[in-house]
Amino acid sequence: EHIPLHMYSLYDKTQLLGLWYHFDLSRHAAEALLLSNGRDGSYLLRNSHQGPGSFALSVRAKDSVKHFHVTRKSGGYAFGFNEFATLQDFVNHFANEPLLGSETGTLIVLKCPYPWRVEEPSIYESVRVHTVMQAGRTENDLVVNAPSLGTKEGYLVKLGAFIKNWKQRWFTLNRNELKYFKDKMFDEPIRTLDLTACSAVQFDYSQDRVNCFCLVFPERTFYLCAKSGVEADEWIKIIRWKLVSLYQGSSSDPKIYSSKRKVLNEEQKG
Repeated sequence: EHIPLHMYSLYDKTQLLGLWYHFDLSRHAAEALLLSNGRDGSYLLRNSHQGPGSFALSVRAKDSVKHFHVTRKSGGYAFGFNEFATLQDFVNHFANEPLLGSETGTLIVLKCPYPWRVEEPSIYESVRVHTVMQAGRTENDLVVNAPSLGTKEGYLVKLGAFIKNWKQRWFTLNRNELKYFKDKMFDEPIRTLDLTACSAVQFDYSQDRVNCFCLVFPERTFYLCAKSGVEADEWIKIIRWKLVSLYQGSSSDPKIYSSKRKVLNEEQKG
């Protein structure tokens, strides 16, 4: 005797339909799932929007997903030219005849069922900015005004190049540029340092000051001092992170990659 599917429990349904029955998964979600995490020939069964007892078979065919109706009939279930008395027969059918012919004439091989319970894939994106949306603002306003990842600003004391005296300057770090200004309210920087040319950043103990660090450039080494060791360490870590990102991105240039890797490895050892 045929028992309507809605009479089965959740456990019985998964046992009956196999572990590749995805219940009320939408067409769009099925496509996203198979294209993101499946492979050519991955397939799953889901409820169809056509009503109770109707299903759709979604199959990945290379870079697209095809959908096929499984129609509920009084004598069972119809799929193509075949009819099945039970859904279990329908499931078993694919073990022996895993080939589908679509209307376009393409042959699609059902290679692997996509399981209902699958380990969640690592497809999350990193959060760049988390801030409060102000009233009347749009997404575009938020993106424009939000600070980019890896920015820092603050006062540091800098050793002069020719006259060896220490002067307080306002520093800003954004992308690969470290700028310093006469003071915070000035718009034009005294100088912009391009970190792509920087080979090292590290604590420095050669100066008669505490909380110092230096940035090594081909033409000059810049000596800077922070108010505390913690703050100096923050500057060093964020600049070093940028340098590591730069030399990884420059791996196509063996000279840049090897020289920066050597310097950074020596820093980490020290």
